[in-house]
Amino acid sequence: MKNLKLYALLMLMVIALACKNTPENQTGSLPRSTPETEGVSSGAILAFLDSAAASEHEFHSIMIIRHGKVIAEGWWSPYDSILRHTLYSTSKSFTSTAVGFAVTEKLITVNDKVISFFPEDLPDTVSPYLAQLTIKDLLMMSAGQDPDPTWSLRNGNDNWVKAFLATPIVNEPGKKFLYNSMATYMLSAIVQKVTGQKVVDYLTPRLFQPLGIKGMDWETDPKGINTGGWGLRIKTEDMAKFGQLLLQKGKWNGKEIIPEAWVNEATTMKIMQNPDARQSQKDSSDWLQGYCYQFWRCRNNAFRADGAYGQYIIVMPEKDAVVAITCESPNMQSEINLVWDYLLPAFKDEELPENKPESDKLKERLASLSLAPASGSAAIAAKFTNPSEFVFPENPYHFKSITISLTDTCHVKFVFDSVEYPVDFGSGKWLKGETTMPGPSLTGALAGPQKVAGSYAWKDAQTLELILRYIESPHHATITCKFDRDKITVALDYGKALGRPVIELKGSASKIKN
Repeated sequence: MKNLKLYALLMLMVIALACKNTPENQTGSLPRSTPETEGVSSGAILAFLDSAAASEHEFHSIMIIRHGKVIAEGWWSPYDSILRHTLYSTSKSFTSTAVGFAVTEKLITVNDKVISFFPEDLPDTVSPYLAQLTIKDLLMMSAGQDPDPTWSLRNGNDNWVKAFLATPIVNEPGKKFLYNSMATYMLSAIVQKVTGQKVVDYLTPRLFQPLGIKGMDWETDPKGINTGGWGLRIKTEDMAKFGQLLLQKGKWNGKEIIPEAWVNEATTMKIMQNPDARQSQKDSSDWLQGYCYQFWRCRNNAFRADGAYGQYIIVMPEKDAVVAITCESPNMQSEINLVWDYLLPAFKDEELPENKPESDKLKERLASLSLAPASGSAAIAAKFTNPSEFVFPENPYHFKSITISLTDTCHVKFVFDSVEYPVDFGSGKWLKGETTMPGPSLTGALAGPQKVAGSYAWKDAQTLELILRYIESPHHATITCKFDRDKITVALDYGKALGRPVIELKGSASKIKN
């Protein structure tokens, strides 16, 4: 009897250990493994990192999953694993999943007419095409509006639903692809209408909690509806978990989170972006492989969630792999090409022999990833009259003044209108903090304090460079201050990825304290 009890205890320990090492039993962190154990060369991942470093892309994080286990992960300092990251249009795939839950719960069908949900917001005359518009048309980016009305509808409208429904539909719904973020917003509005909950709240017990995703937030419109097509912020590992759930056809922790039939429906091609594209164009573009329900088909029989400036969740069923990336990229095709060129061929069918030197080198490399702080000299600061305030004449940016004070840290106070925004910058390092000062963004400023990291350096005796990273977004700003006696020229550069011109303003010293 004693031996039987011992045997039973041992068996329970074996089962528990086995369960611990399976990805679907992890609701906190994904399990970890080594590249070679999962059939991937550490050298291939190093080659990817080398190529990324030499490229035009500014990577912020990467996580590579093979056979359900994390085999490589890294964050380029000052970004780190505990930070959320703005997903931009990768948010659309989460909105699509919310629609999938609502369909599963029989609250809606994809063939429901959009106008049926908003009788109070309809235009005086409902056109035949508007009457025909369905949830499915919204899901597959074939709402029929042209051009994309997103930016015009967002600006100056308190009721986005009403503005969308009033926008003319010029093409028959379901027939022509045109990327339209407001179509995704309408999906969010429909989910909120039938559930009484914002999408982020509706998804919490159904998706986020089962996957152990916490701390997420999502932008809203003026009426408190999640923006749907953009605005979700989650951590890199959370992105990877979502990709792994899709790879596992909706199963997690041995349980069906979302039906396999919906995952298949949502991630298979529904409409071609350009049916007339030449084969040579299709062979080189991941934007011409077909669009699904708020997911993109990729080359190599993969699919992805895809956000501006290179926020990717790439799912490769044939390789049993997921790659999650956050980035600030001016060329998203070139960015994803790095995955196909270096990582895709590295996924082998069999376990590889251990290569400890290469494996150790990869671990060291991943642990030391960083974006360089401002470079120059801190010694020149001794020549600076400290502190100094400079004021600016009236300008379109409402930039009133800048005050600079130097100790071991560069303390800067920006004043826009009558609001003061103090920010600290480190010398030769990133100094982390928070600010409510609006930062660079594709979709508008986020409300509330934003996490930032600042670094400064003197480029020469008259030129101070400040780099401010909004470390829960893809973006940063470089502020260059050029001094000429009691005059200052401030150049504000949001980087080539956003494609905006450098803002240059000239000011004068208001007061100088010794």
